[in-house]
Formats: sequence, C-alpha cells, structure tokens
Amino acid sequence: MADVANAVFLADKMGWIRTPEHIRRDYARFTDFDPLGDIVMAELDSQLVGYVRTSHWTDENGWLAQAQVGFVHPAFRRRGIGTELLRWVETRQREFARDQGGVSVHHVFVTEGEVGRVAMLRRAGYVPARHFMLMERPALDDIPDVPLPEGFEVRPVHSDHLRRIFDAHMEALQGHWGVAPPKPGDFERWTTLPTFQPHLWQVAWHIESGRVAGQVKPFINEEQNTTQNRRRGETEFISVGAPWRRRGLARALIARALHAQRDAGMNESVLGVDADNAHDAARLYESCGFCVVQRNMVLRKPVDR
Repeated sequence: MADVANAVFLADKMGWIRTPEHIRRDYARFTDFDPLGDIVMAELDSQLVGYVRTSHWTDENGWLAQAQVGFVHPAFRRRGIGTELLRWVETRQREFARDQGGVSVHHVFVTEGEVGRVAMLRRAGYVPARHFMLMERPALDDIPDVPLPEGFEVRPVHSDHLRRIFDAHMEALQGHWGVAPPKPGDFERWTTLPTFQPHLWQVAWHIESGRVAGQVKPFINEEQNTTQNRRRGETEFISVGAPWRRRGLARALIARALHAQRDAGMNESVLGVDADNAHDAARLYESCGFCVVQRNMVLRKPVDR
C-alpha cells in the first residue's frame, strides 16, 4: 500500500511520503471502520496496483458525507482500474446511505496535481464544492515581532486547560464549511492524535473574562521531515472567538507559533486554508509571509439511492 501511494504522490506532485508504519498507525486509529467492507484492493498478476477506502461523518448541514481515499499506481493507469474502484466505492456508499436515511453525498478531496483523477470524477458527475490552498512560508529567519493586543495574554498549556481550549476552538469554527459540532469521544480522541503537541501551542486568554480568546496549535510531523529530509513545521488549527476578532490577535499568535517552530529547529512552515473562507484568511496568512504553493478542491456528488 505504501509503495502504491508513494508512486502516486510522486507522479502527481503531492509532496507526501507514506511508510508502512505510518499506514499501520493510521488504520489502528480509525473508528467505525470495517476492514472487510470499507476497503478494496486491485491486483494484477498478484501485484497490488491500486486501492480505495471509504469513510464517513456528518457535516455541518447534517448531511452524511462519505469520503473516498484512492490510489492507482501510475504504471497501471488508463486501464479502467480507477473507474472500477470508483464504481465499487460508490456502490458501498449507496448501501451505507440506505441504512442511514437523510441526505448523503460522495466526497473527494483532490490536490492540484491529480489531473487524471479529477477528469475521471468529473465524467462521473462530481462537481467542485469547495476550494483550498496549501500555503508555505519558506524561511523562518525573518519572523516579525507582533505584540499581543491589549487585554490578552498567552499562558503555558496545562492539562486542566485542554477542555476549554478544545471547546473554544469548536465554538469559534461554528458555521465554517465542513465543520460539524463535536461528538461524544471527540475530545478524548483529539488528545491522542500525533498533531497534539501542546508544547508548541500559542493560546491567548482574555484577561478580564478568563476565557480562551484565540489559538494557533502548530505541530511537527517528524516522520515526513525524516523521510523527505526537511525541517518543516505546520501552522494549523487557527481560530479566534467571535467577540475578539479584528483586533490583530490571530496575526500575533501566528507570529508566536512561527517562533515556536523555529525554536524547535524548523526552517519552514506550511498551512492549509479554505480559499472561500468568509474571513479572508488567506490574506491574513500572506501578511504573515505565507504564499500559495498548491491549489486543491473538494468534489462532491449526491448519493443516488
């Protein structure tokens, strides 16, 4: 599986590398996943040449979003393998949707380099639902010194802060595309993720109210850095609560997050942004030294029961 995925990542310029251990760890963490029914492999002469996996969640509209993650080795493309994998995963998702009721959509995230896959999906009736950008700050030796707005302070993260940090982030993201209210168990799962690195976080508290006002929770993917011989941090999970927006808080926290990554030995940082974000987040990130390096999108199609 890792060999197939890595061949696709290289051919489609996706900038990623998977290891077998990475895949084992990911699959061990999946919840509500049936390995006998939610993934299928394509083989040719006993060689794995492609696979596709389905997963699902309830989105902010209450719709059942059914995602597909799929790969076909570049050496075996244009033989109908991708089309057969798509047919299988759509059938599986239709069967699942019948048991759930309500509105359901097929959901696929595609990167800029997946030209052939996008063409296949468009022929099958998928249409763009949302656009995203990967932004990069190629150096961390010129980070501006941005002071916190008056009335806020950044505190070291302690264990008794975690629930308030999680709840504040989810509240701040209400109404954002693709963000549904948290489910039971989400908080506990969040604390076990590899992106959970509180020593790097920058969490601002509103002094007068004692509430979490804004946060940037960067992380370092050591595995990707090792396999790709780079020192990259990721400036992610950015939010500011509605009462404290438009005061420069996010920009100050991003600058602090970049300093934290640099102090941890990183020399570059990336982030993903919703290109259709109502708060014009991309412009904020550009002011912090990030530039667009990849344009991606989500394609969707209604599930036909």
